[in-house]
Amino acid sequence: MAKKPASADGDIAALSFEKALAELEEIVAKLESGKAELEDSIALYERGAKLKAHCEAKLKAAQEKIEKIVVGNDGKPSAKPASFD
Repeated sequence: MAKKPASADGDIAALSFEKALAELEEIVAKLESGKAELEDSIALYERGAKLKAHCEAKLKAAQEKIEKIVVGNDGKPSAKPASFD
């Protein structure tokens, strides 16, 4: 069985968006190569799903911060709101 990624599952919450995304990209590359054994592939997929959720949460938090910056203290937009869709 291949060695576990550098950070344990519990450490995902502590990862920055960039580090989580980089690890997720590594996992995708390993899975796409087809060289990982079945059990390793399952473990990689599970970690990848957790990393994906973490990245999505980080992006949502960033979007909310940007929206707060764009909306003035009076609740009126001070500029055109950013759209991430």
